[in-house]
Amino acid sequence: MGKHEVGTPKYIANKIKAKGLQKLRWYCQMCQKQCRDENGFKCHTMSESHHRQLLLFADNASRYMDQFSKEFSHGYLNLLKRQFGTRRVPANRVYQEYISDRGHIHMNATIWLTLTAFVKWLGRTGQCVVDETEKGWYVTYIDRDPETLAAQERKAKKQKMDKDDEERMMEFVEKQVEKGQQESNGQSETVKEPLTRVDNDTPLVLNMKINKKPKLLPIIKIEKADKGSTSTESVSMISNIKSEESSKGYMDKETRSIKSEKHTSKYSKDEDSREGWLREGLMVKVITKTLGDKYYKSKGIVQSVEKSNFVGKVKLKSPEEVENHVIKLDQEYLETVIPAFGKPVMILWGKYKGMMGVVYKLHIESYSIDVKLERDDIIVKNLPYEQICKYMI
Repeated sequence: MGKHEVGTPKYIANKIKAKGLQKLRWYCQMCQKQCRDENGFKCHTMSESHHRQLLLFADNASRYMDQFSKEFSHGYLNLLKRQFGTRRVPANRVYQEYISDRGHIHMNATIWLTLTAFVKWLGRTGQCVVDETEKGWYVTYIDRDPETLAAQERKAKKQKMDKDDEERMMEFVEKQVEKGQQESNGQSETVKEPLTRVDNDTPLVLNMKINKKPKLLPIIKIEKADKGSTSTESVSMISNIKSEESSKGYMDKETRSIKSEKHTSKYSKDEDSREGWLREGLMVKVITKTLGDKYYKSKGIVQSVEKSNFVGKVKLKSPEEVENHVIKLDQEYLETVIPAFGKPVMILWGKYKGMMGVVYKLHIESYSIDVKLERDDIIVKNLPYEQICKYMI
């Protein structure tokens, strides 16, 4: 009788019957054929194809048995490793999961007759840890993967190192405790005495030194000059400062007047000198941030000076953002500029005050410069940076 056509009721009924597991006694491992009933299995055993498979099995039975046993054990252990890991689980539970696959190797085709014999074999070969309880046999997989073994070794090594560190720390603490006990035994107990005031009539004196706030520039004037134009835009920035020691004031014609301290030159060796170091034509640098960050460390040329060379108007040259801006500043907020070798400089104070020269040698370690005077070709040595300034001819 031929097979029924696809889609017919008989074909669908046969598919439903064939779905899922069937009885193990009606399964032929050599032919890998599952029969649904005893009559079907009897017909299969009488078929020519089954007889050919039996002849092959008879020629080398041990080879086929070993192959089926190897495949069965490999599938069982692979399922145990992937699904349960190294947990302790019932052996029968793993077996039920294994035979749920319709294409699995049946145990009646292996060298083991029962599951108990197979579990005992796993324990003897060292592949699993097996133990028998009232509820049956239990298995625990032993993971011998190289990566797993390496991870276990690293973990054990780390635990040993942590233990060694703890032991060393405990020894150190014990030594410190013993040392503290010895010191405490050798010292006498300190007696706490209350603070008493001997003379009630003596007044309490607090000696507190308060630093004075830094004084800002009294008058700041900014003039912005456009290139090729005679018109200028002036912006006045005035800071009112109260000074206890101010004795003199000066009036600026272009801005409002305020009080300020009498200026004294910090670079002059003569304490009685009342003249600043600013001169027309000097290249100076702005070192105050009161005008804003864009003017900080900008360079310019002194155009004119006032008030005994303490205050001057500076026309900025760099950076490009503030080029041609004219600002009015006190010398306290300006710094001298040191030129390159061979460039002209002016001596600002001292024996050679006002003389012109060129940079002859630079001493970086001592922050000083040797200047060769233009008039007599005399070399003046070790002049500090503050005593000379670049001069624009």
